[in-house]
Amino acid sequence: MSRIGKLPVEIPAGVTVTQTGQTLAVKGPKGELSITLVDAVKASIGEDGVSLKPKDDSKRSRAMWGMQRSLVANLVEGVSKGFERNLELEGVGYRAQMQGNDLKLSLGFSHDVIYTPPKGVKIVTPKPTEIVLSGPDKQQLGQVAADIRRFRSPEPYKGKGVRYAGEYIRRKEGKKK
Repeated sequence: MSRIGKLPVEIPAGVTVTQTGQTLAVKGPKGELSITLVDAVKASIGEDGVSLKPKDDSKRSRAMWGMQRSLVANLVEGVSKGFERNLELEGVGYRAQMQGNDLKLSLGFSHDVIYTPPKGVKIVTPKPTEIVLSGPDKQQLGQVAADIRRFRSPEPYKGKGVRYAGEYIRRKEGKKK
């Protein structure tokens, strides 16, 4: 039995959930998102929230049960509160600034890197070495953060690069004579 899957997803005030077949559409103050559930899991909307159950006792349906419940919970939380991801720039001359809707990164290359965020992701740079990403879709937000980090991943000798806030970079010792 899935401990996560057994729990119903509570629907906060101001959020509506509609079901059409295997598709759940969630609408709230931060936006509208939808998910198509796998065939091994069935959903029902009740007064306590959205409940998910496996269709049968197969291994696949039991494996998908908790994951699908977590995905539905992320949709509900995203449209009600939203998600936020912070990135830090470490290195001499590494800067980030907004240029209209695009993010302009100076990462030690001979050119500046311009990143255009997808629709639904908002980028703010409160400091030149800090990037704050926010949006209702947790998966999309994590992918955007990973794309920005990939431009200059933190290296192990000096720790320079784009890192997640609070990420620990394992350092290596340099050459010795």
